[in-house]
Amino acid sequence: MQRRLRSGLRQLFSPWWLASAVALSCGPVAEEPTPAPQPESVAQPLAVSGFAEMHHHMFAEEAFGGGWFHGSYTGALASCDGGAPESDHARVRMDLRDLLNLCPNSGSVNLSGVPILSDVFGVGGAVASEVIGQIEGTEGDTGLHLGRMNTPTEWPRWDTIAHQQAWEGWLKQAKDGGMSLVMVSLVSNEFLCKALPYQNLKRPCDEMADVDLQLQMARDFDARNDWVEIALSPAHARQIIAAGKLAMVLSIESSKLFGTKDWRAELNRVYGLGVRSLQPVHQLDNRFGGAAPHNAIFQVAQFLENCHIDTDCGLTGSGFTLGFDVDANCRNTKGLTTDGKALVQEMMAKGMLIDMAHMSERSVQDAFALSQANTYYPLFVSHGHFREVMNPDLAANEKTTPAWVVRDIRQTGGMFGLRTAHDETRTYTRTTVANNCQGSTRSLAQAYEFGRQGLKVNMGFGADLNGFIQQTRPRFGNFGACSAGFRAEADAQMDQQRTSGPGRLGTDFDVYGLAHVGFLPDVVRDLKQLGVNTTGLEGSAENFIRMWERANSARTGMADAAADIDTSGVATYVPKATREAAYPQQCGKAYAPASKAVGDTCRFAAECKSNSCTTSEGCSGSTGSCLCVTDAHCGTNQYCGWGLNSGSCVNKKAKGALCSSARECLSNSCKWLTCG
Repeated sequence: MQRRLRSGLRQLFSPWWLASAVALSCGPVAEEPTPAPQPESVAQPLAVSGFAEMHHHMFAEEAFGGGWFHGSYTGALASCDGGAPESDHARVRMDLRDLLNLCPNSGSVNLSGVPILSDVFGVGGAVASEVIGQIEGTEGDTGLHLGRMNTPTEWPRWDTIAHQQAWEGWLKQAKDGGMSLVMVSLVSNEFLCKALPYQNLKRPCDEMADVDLQLQMARDFDARNDWVEIALSPAHARQIIAAGKLAMVLSIESSKLFGTKDWRAELNRVYGLGVRSLQPVHQLDNRFGGAAPHNAIFQVAQFLENCHIDTDCGLTGSGFTLGFDVDANCRNTKGLTTDGKALVQEMMAKGMLIDMAHMSERSVQDAFALSQANTYYPLFVSHGHFREVMNPDLAANEKTTPAWVVRDIRQTGGMFGLRTAHDETRTYTRTTVANNCQGSTRSLAQAYEFGRQGLKVNMGFGADLNGFIQQTRPRFGNFGACSAGFRAEADAQMDQQRTSGPGRLGTDFDVYGLAHVGFLPDVVRDLKQLGVNTTGLEGSAENFIRMWERANSARTGMADAAADIDTSGVATYVPKATREAAYPQQCGKAYAPASKAVGDTCRFAAECKSNSCTTSEGCSGSTGSCLCVTDAHCGTNQYCGWGLNSGSCVNKKAKGALCSSARECLSNSCKWLTCG
């Protein structure tokens, strides 16, 4: 890596590069005099091809003291034991109550009103860990993940948040499928590290120590691969992509950015090592500014930092908010601090990319004011949801991005990284894509088209793989297809995908969803076959580089007035309880009649198209499989078996095979016990 990086730096500061920078009207990355403006007739570079993934945790196996993830980004993919030992990965300690004892007033807080917190802090260990990873449509991927142990049949999968999603072979697969630029975020969080079993940790909990290790891993990864290279400038990124390689831009996402050290010296140090973007805040308030609250676990983490309990509104529990000082609208009252404003200003001086993901709304306003003062320096969000199109529970989070922030982004010439984990999304009526598979690419399509047609903002992916979140769900199969709503709705919607299409892509994405970074090209393909205009997304690497060039160029003012934003066209949200009440019930559970094909998991016979399930009628809670009764319940080239295959669809037999009836044969002819 040392040789490769020195070579890149020589190119960066060579006379050839400086001449190219002048031709591009870009300022150099180093603190050198700004080049003189050039005539408008100077030729512009050819647009690069490919899409951008703007938030990818390539080396997160070393986040959180190295004590959470299973599987390396390099080497062989191995199954995990998924079992009972306390030292198994992806679980918190058995007893976490000592963490709460750090605050003398913690005993006055009733966490029973916050189920996930009472479960985690009251139980601990594997059981509590499974609660962390458990959302609609999945049993979780932490604690006793016995059903998610083996590769490739059980992981990777869309809901495996504790297993590697960024293996280098998958990154190469994404690159070969059309991804030409990836922003790799070096990440950690001290609170999550401190919650893990001590024996699982590789080192003391120190966020910047984790970041530094990941930074070295990125440099080593660059050094030993000829298909990927760390990009040190926009011109360098163009050169890398033009050579057929993947441009990797390094960023840092840390709640305790630079620790207690001199941040100016640390900024210079990481910049010298290739980092070109930062999030000034992440999850928790820090010395640079206020964060956007969005998860009860991190609200507790903030509480352990400052022992503050706010009663203006109830973000964490009934009538109270832990850790964050919020106003009556449940928004963080803290914006950028003096140090935070100075950090943003110094990043602008270096031509670095300023990532507003996780910033409180007041921090965003402060950053935008600094952008305006610097002739609309570009600002971007590497991973986010559009607030107006999300379901009410998610839209209530300050972490979601409202239209006025998108306006600011457009005015500065920035971009938006759209999160691929979309859960339940409201219907955008100006797209032809039916919103009938919650959590899948159909949900993602609602948000993407809202961003494209309504907000009119440049978008790339903001997938956040290895980011502790579940991902885009599949449209087919038995691994949580369409499951962001509730079970009966998911069953009905999955049946719609089978009967009305579009059909499967023919890859594992069909049934495993966005299990890893290698499936990002499949997300694009599935969006396209659903009818989404993906032109902007597929060209997002060029838009990213143009944003970066604007940061390094002499700007004359606003990039885009953004006066044409239109947030209408989003359908009224219908609550889950209202939708669920429309389905029939058996044993007190809603179900979708005749929605299951032969072999699908069933609870009741009425769920099966054949009206036959291996479970006996009753309310035991057991599950079985749908059975065939006639050949009509099977595929075109199948028949309903008998004997040992009774109730199962069996493939019809070729000429010469043994048969007992014509319906067993592809030729529909059985003579002398042989298919004709």
